[in-house]
Amino acid sequence: MIINFDSSTAANHLTEVLLLGFLGFMVAMLVTPFYTQVAYTHKWWKKQRTTAITGEKASVFQKLHASKHKRNFPTMAGLIMIAATAIVTLIANWQRDQTYLPLAAMVGAGLVGLLDDLINLRGLGQGIAGLSTRLKFGFILLVSFLGGIYFYTKLEVDSMHVPFLGGAEGSIISLGWLIVPIFMLVVVSTANAVNQTDGLDGLAGGVLVNAFSAYGLIAFLQGNYGIAGFCATVVGTLLAYVWFNIYPARFMMGDVGSFALGTALAVVAMLSDAVLVLPVIGVVFVIETGSVIIQLLSKKIRKKKVFQVAPIHHHFEAIGWPESKVTMRFWVISQVAAAIGVVAAVLGGTV
Repeated sequence: MIINFDSSTAANHLTEVLLLGFLGFMVAMLVTPFYTQVAYTHKWWKKQRTTAITGEKASVFQKLHASKHKRNFPTMAGLIMIAATAIVTLIANWQRDQTYLPLAAMVGAGLVGLLDDLINLRGLGQGIAGLSTRLKFGFILLVSFLGGIYFYTKLEVDSMHVPFLGGAEGSIISLGWLIVPIFMLVVVSTANAVNQTDGLDGLAGGVLVNAFSAYGLIAFLQGNYGIAGFCATVVGTLLAYVWFNIYPARFMMGDVGSFALGTALAVVAMLSDAVLVLPVIGVVFVIETGSVIIQLLSKKIRKKKVFQVAPIHHHFEAIGWPESKVTMRFWVISQVAAAIGVVAAVLGGTV
C-alpha cells in the first residue's frame, strides 16, 4: 500500500498528523487521573508469577523483584492508551481505510490482554499469574486471523514489497491468499515480543515510542497520511504513559497494553508494506523474544540455562545492572535501530 510522496500534499497534512499526536497525548493525560483513581481504589495490583514457563519455581525472578513488589502499584494502564487512541481516531474519522484496521486489531488484542489481567487480579492463575500460554496464543491467533482476512478481502492487499530485491527500488512479490498467514505470523510474533519486553519500568513504553515514530515517518514519506496519523496518535498516548511509567512507575500497562500495542504495531507494519524492516526497527523486541527462545531450548536440550533469567532485561538485572540503567540503554538501542530501519526503508525503495 505504497503511495508516491507529494511534497505539496505532505505539507497540507503535516499539521493534521502532528495535531493527532498532540490530541492523543492530551486525551491520555486527561484519562490518566480517572484510571489512577479507580485502579488505586480497587487495588488492581498485579500478582507476579511464581513459576517459570517450563514449570520450575521462578526463584531468580522473585529474588530480583522481592523488594519492588512490596510497593503496590496497579496494572492495566494500557486501557488509557487504547481509550485515548480510539477516542481521537473515531472523532477525527480520518482516512478510515488506513486507521480502522489497526484500531480494531488494537482493541481486539487488548480484550485478550484484559481477560488475562482480570484473571490475574482475581487470583485465578495457576503459577503463571493469568491465562495459560496456550489460551493467550489461541486468542491472539484468532484476532490476527480476522485482521488478515479483512486485510486481504476488504483492503485487497495480496502482495509484499521486498527491499533491495532486484535493484535499489526493491521488488513487489504477489502472494495471493498467503498474505493472510503472513499477516497472522507478524501479528502474533510482535504481540508476544512486546509482551515479553514489558517487564521493567518504562522499558516497553519507551521502545514502542521509537517504533511507532519510525513507522509514522515511513508512512508519512509514502503519503500514507492515515497510517502516519494513527502512529502519531499512539505515540502521543505512549508519551503520556511513559511520563508516569518511568522508574519508579505509578502503574504498568499490563497485558491489555502490551498485546494491544504489539498488535497495532504489526498491523501498521503490514499496512505500510514495510514489514521486512520491522525486525530492525523492533530489534529490542527481537532480542527479548530471542533470549526467551534460547533459554527454553537450552533448558530442554542441555538442561542448563544460558541466562540467569529470561527475558534478557531480567538477566542484566541479575548481574547487577540497576533497573533504570537497563531501561535507558535499551531505549538507546531502539532509537538507533529505529533510525536504521527508516533509512533501510528509504534506500530499499519502500518509500
